[in-house]
Amino acid sequence: MPELPEIAAHAERLSSVFSGAALARFQPLHPAALKTFDPRPAAVENQTLAAVGHRGKYLLLRFGGPDGGTEAVEFTFVVHLMQGGRLRPDTRQAPKPRGGMARWTFSDGEALLLTEAGTERRAGVWLVAGDPSGVEPLSRLGPDADTISRDDLARRLADASERVHGFLRDQSHLAGIGRLLANEVLHAARVSPFANTSRLDGEAVDRLHSAMGAAIERGLAAERGLDEMGRSADRPNNVHHRVGQACPACGETVRSVDYRRYRVAYCPACQTGGKVLADNTTSRFLK
Repeated sequence: MPELPEIAAHAERLSSVFSGAALARFQPLHPAALKTFDPRPAAVENQTLAAVGHRGKYLLLRFGGPDGGTEAVEFTFVVHLMQGGRLRPDTRQAPKPRGGMARWTFSDGEALLLTEAGTERRAGVWLVAGDPSGVEPLSRLGPDADTISRDDLARRLADASERVHGFLRDQSHLAGIGRLLANEVLHAARVSPFANTSRLDGEAVDRLHSAMGAAIERGLAAERGLDEMGRSADRPNNVHHRVGQACPACGETVRSVDYRRYRVAYCPACQTGGKVLADNTTSRFLK
């Protein structure tokens, strides 16, 4: 699933191309695409796209009045790509595009198409009038991971009392971090993925906060060099896609704990004092 660096860079790309364009029509192409019923998409017709922004893993298509001013945003399309979704310029504008979920057509004839690979059809669009931050799906999000202060992070870690890998991926704690970034942040911070958040000392919190910022900046720099959103396999990583290979930091073999839907990758030498964690969910893990 695209994470904060990929979403942020893609928002910049879309903004540079489509900002200032007036919406002619929004068309759901799949019955599961539009998650809201009020306001109606027709209310946004003739509104100007002020900017494409982001919040966590969500893209925000912000429409203002006829002048397109960001200070007068009236409607926001909130878009979640999920695992296989993509929002791209629609050059063909086929009546039934493969994987098509929704289309935004602008008065200049250009269009944006939301597609989703596979059969799950979990990508979605919410249309919100006014400020979207206080309503679903954004209201449940914690602060964006690249904006949280060190002290706020420390407080949230202490209050959570859970495994730190799960904490980082929980969007109600921090918005924008997924599986890859969680693995990379913890490796850079030299923290066990199964450490309890409430037991991290001040130095560990310092390292964790610094590693989050560095990992996001690293990913953002890589994405800004692409013409469209990259694949997970191509994103900067030291452990996430290197299980069984040598750790770039120390040379130890990168290990993993595998679950049904995701993998926790780590370096024993860098993160767990040399201990290889048992690969099952009932083991007692290193602090």
